[in-house]
Amino acid sequence: MVSLTTDYGLADGFVAACHGVITRLGPALRIIDVTHLVPPGDVRRGGAVLAQTVPYLPPGVHVAVVDPGVGTNRRGVALSTPAGTLVGPDNGLLLDAAEALGGLTGAVELTNPRWLAPRVSATFHGRDVFAPVAARLALGAPLVEAGPAIDPESLVRLPAPLVRRLPDGFVAEVLTVDHFGNVQLAAPAELLDPLPARVRVSPETGDRTACGLAAESGPRDGGGWEREVVHGRTFGDAPVGALVAHADSAGRVALSVNGGHAAELLAVAPGTLLRVRGSGVVGDAPGQQA
Repeated sequence: MVSLTTDYGLADGFVAACHGVITRLGPALRIIDVTHLVPPGDVRRGGAVLAQTVPYLPPGVHVAVVDPGVGTNRRGVALSTPAGTLVGPDNGLLLDAAEALGGLTGAVELTNPRWLAPRVSATFHGRDVFAPVAARLALGAPLVEAGPAIDPESLVRLPAPLVRRLPDGFVAEVLTVDHFGNVQLAAPAELLDPLPARVRVSPETGDRTACGLAAESGPRDGGGWEREVVHGRTFGDAPVGALVAHADSAGRVALSVNGGHAAELLAVAPGTLLRVRGSGVVGDAPGQQA
């Protein structure tokens, strides 16, 4: 089995070309398309989708390509774990998935020319590097033949998303926004558990650098509003059109609107810092009706 996660979209032939390379090398290989609609170049979003999906896929080889540094001196790598192999660029995309599959047990740089396309494009390593390597690994070739071992500590890592516990709640970075507009926070769901049946959500307007995040790691936070939110188990625990804070299917805190789009309602995006607490005064939020 080979899975594919990319930002290639569906309007061009990029995905089909990767399928073609894999199936020409291994006609019996099964390919699972996780998604090809990761926002272009959004490595953090691609890594989150990959990490939250691979534990539910059959054991195999997982290719991920969200690669704004393609053709530069960034490395192509394959990472081994107890439950599968990950193939893609060395830009932080693969490491959360490696942890989700039991932890990193080895890493190689993809340098064996016999495993790559005869001519490697500077701009399409998904087709010319990662797809042929994945096919060979899925067919049983040993990882050590793909290239030399590299120190796992040398792999590029993304900055950790901010999560900070507070006496009355927590501050957390928006990690992802999904197709439905659900706002997934970096906070683990257990931080929400002790909070009361209604909580308050507001932007965290403090200095991001002081909080432990680089200022350029996400959009600037807004300010001046606070919203009361139902603390529930699922979308229907809030009235239609109302917000609910809940544990999502990945075990993280999420903000959703029953029948609506939470990210638009709150005017937030990945990287925004939000404060969730169990007490406070409600003010006007984007989209809130008087």
